[in-house]
Amino acid sequence: MNIYGVIYQDKGKVYYFNGKDLDIANDVTVIVDTNRGEQFGKVVSKLSPEKLPKMEEELKEIIRVATKKDYDQYLKNCKDASLALKKAEEFSKELNLDMRFVKSSFTFDRKQLILNFYADDRVDFRELAKKLAGVYRTRIELRQIGARDKATIVGGVGMCGRQLCCSSILEHMDSVSINMAKDQNLSLNPSKINGCCGRLMCCLAYEEEMYLECSKGMPLIGDKVKINGTLGEVISVDILQRKYKVLVNDEVKEINLKDEKVA
Repeated sequence: MNIYGVIYQDKGKVYYFNGKDLDIANDVTVIVDTNRGEQFGKVVSKLSPEKLPKMEEELKEIIRVATKKDYDQYLKNCKDASLALKKAEEFSKELNLDMRFVKSSFTFDRKQLILNFYADDRVDFRELAKKLAGVYRTRIELRQIGARDKATIVGGVGMCGRQLCCSSILEHMDSVSINMAKDQNLSLNPSKINGCCGRLMCCLAYEEEMYLECSKGMPLIGDKVKINGTLGEVISVDILQRKYKVLVNDEVKEINLKDEKVA
């Protein structure tokens, strides 16, 4: 069994499919079977069965390598989805619905039109779905997304100067808590720890494990410690370098734990 990782857009989550006896190179476009119908995607990796992430459901199959006709259909779907987004915005204004549409897409076989929107409160969009179904004669799915999902779709550049993690390298969203910022000895100023979406930065989650490991045996700022028998106060901590500074009798001393084994 050949297993391939496939994405539906240039940025987005990787989904795994059974390629049966197909031999497909990376960057080749394919038509795949999904729970929502057929989708047009691009192969980005090939895995051996033992390296496949644990899946709760049986793998769907790659139907075929995409043809020129398939690609033309995909481009038509993209164009029509863009027009559908404008139509949805038009209808939502007529119905006085407070919705900000972010993205729309047809499944490859056009059995479903999916529209993602952002709103501050819950929205009753049943009438909007009926109006859209009357125009496009297909199943309509309206998804209310959060600030993080919006940033994933729209993309952007973070304060680090790189493309947003959520729209580039992350395949799934980890939960992020304010305790992670505290563990990493960061200022709790929102402008320092919040990302473009206004929520806590995703990178706090995947750096947390390393900070917890390096902080073992390290004191906190304000702790009282003894240096050569004299009591002093910890005034700064560098967790990753495993160093901290202590104020002892108006003199600052640096303690380096980097060479000590972490318990």
